[in-house]
Amino acid sequence: MSLSLSIRAVSLKPFFENPVFLSSVSSWFFAQLMKTVIVVLNARKKRSPREILETIAWRTGGMPSSHAALVSSMTTSVAFSAGIGSNLFVVSFWIALIVMRDAMGVRRSSGIQARVLNILGRNVAERLKTEYHPIKEVHGHAPLEVVVGALLGIFIAAAYANL
Repeated sequence: MSLSLSIRAVSLKPFFENPVFLSSVSSWFFAQLMKTVIVVLNARKKRSPREILETIAWRTGGMPSSHAALVSSMTTSVAFSAGIGSNLFVVSFWIALIVMRDAMGVRRSSGIQARVLNILGRNVAERLKTEYHPIKEVHGHAPLEVVVGALLGIFIAAAYANL
């Protein structure tokens, strides 16, 4: 059993050493780290370690966009490794545009609508003396947050390709 486990682990090594993977994960991580630092510095109240960890690992929205950083890094890395004429670059380019457009458009609009519905729901619940369970407010991005995330991803991918 340990032999088969070690064979499987060895076969994943090229994946985890792949520059496209490494630059994409690094871009996502640095964007989340930057977002966390910005949240902590702008916080009016002290953040708990749990809130800080949640921001690093999972929180969406805010400056910079980790979605944009990841997909722009992926696309830039593919451009360096496979060339801009490759099918892989074209696919990653369109996926990146869809993800970034979604971050600014659909997710942002959904978050704004959810916030308004929650306000309305709380007001109605207060007046009718009933319980209200708020819906999740998905956080999208302002265009500047997406641009900064995309630039971060491009720079990190270029660094991986040239260093």
